[in-house]
Parts: sequence; structure tokens; C-alpha cells
Amino acid sequence: MPADSIELVRNPRARRTKLSFDPTSGRVRLTLPPRASAAKALAWAVGQRAWLDAQRALLPQPRPFVPGATLGVDDAALTIVWREKAPRLPRVEGDELVVGGPAEMVERRVAAWLRRTALALLEEDTAHYAALAGVAVSAVSVGDPRGRWGSCAHHGAIRYSWRLVLAPRPVRRATAAHEVAHRVHMDHSPRFHALVAQLYGRDPAPERAWLRANGAALHWYGRSPDVSPDGARGG
Repeated sequence: MPADSIELVRNPRARRTKLSFDPTSGRVRLTLPPRASAAKALAWAVGQRAWLDAQRALLPQPRPFVPGATLGVDDAALTIVWREKAPRLPRVEGDELVVGGPAEMVERRVAAWLRRTALALLEEDTAHYAALAGVAVSAVSVGDPRGRWGSCAHHGAIRYSWRLVLAPRPVRRATAAHEVAHRVHMDHSPRFHALVAQLYGRDPAPERAWLRANGAALHWYGRSPDVSPDGARGG
């Protein structure tokens, strides 16, 4: 791996050099203590090629939104089908997601449809759990954050990753219960986790485990196969 493909970051709290991969973006990061030699650290990192290659072998494969690809949406398996004369706005027909218009616009239209579908489903999930908790949610929106699946602001707005629409329905709903519980407890105290379990109906530990094991793969949907990815190693 060439040195110029490694992101160099100095951290005033770092005590040692650490090489890591971000499995959601494919970036390689080298974190250094304030006084460490950048040249020596980069030379060490470049020498870790075998480890880097091993990490890449474990990473998810890109899943572009192209005709023939299958997506799991709200627990339904949908195959993307392009028909030039079909309506340009994607629509579900049985087990197919049919898209019309120019072929080069298929990926963009599918991505936009997934965002709209995610927002609609998460608005419904959020309203359900907010009613159970007896709290108000000022707004629900979706984005594409790398580090979290949802966030709740002090003023009552909740924002989710649109990629939750590609996760199993229980995982998406458990995430909504988690964020709604933050409208009562803005922490992760035992009281907070007890409320999440109360809202969801049980401890959502299996759903949290699913996200830990499979969450990175969700970030590879809609990504071109020519994008190459990447976990942490110290030195």
C-alpha cells in the first residue's frame, strides 16, 4: 500500500501508533502520538501489507443498485428490474422493484427511493414508540452517517441512517425504540436500557448484535465494485 493512501492523524491523547481500517468507508488511518516520527510511522504502516490484505479479504462486497441486484427492504426481497418504458419513479411490483427511464439513472433513482422508503418507515416506527413512551418527537429525518445508526437531539428531533431500511425489520424498529427512549433519558443508564426494553417489548440485544456483525455491510450498498475498502492494529 502506498504511503499517500494512508490518512495520517495526530492525536494528543494517543500513547502509541495505531493503524486501522474503517470498514464502512475503506479508509486506512494511521494515528500517531504528538511527538512520534511521521516518516517512521508511515514506513511501519506500509510494511503491514499482509495484515492489510487479510483485513480486506474479510470486508463486505460492494452492492451497487443495478438491474438484477436484490435488496432486502422491510423484510421483503426485491430484485431491481429496469424497463425503459416503465414509470421513472421506482415502484414495487410483486418481488420486483421496477425502474424506468434512462438506464444510467437507475442507481440514482433506486437510492432516492430507498431514502424515501426509509423515512416513511422510520417515521411510522418513531410515532409508534413515542406514543408508548408518551413523548413528543419534533422531527424525523434520515441521512447517511458513518458512525451511528440514529441520534436524538435535546430539542426532540431524531435522525436515522437511511440504510436501516436494508436491515431486518426488528433491527430497524429496535433502533427507533432506542432513539425514542432518549427523549426520556439522554444517557445510556440502566434506566434508559430498561425503557428501551419496555418500549420494544424485550431486550433488543440480538438486534444490537446484528448491527455489530452486519452493519458495515450496509454501507457497501450502492457502492461501485471498483471502490476498495477496509479494522485496528497497533505498533
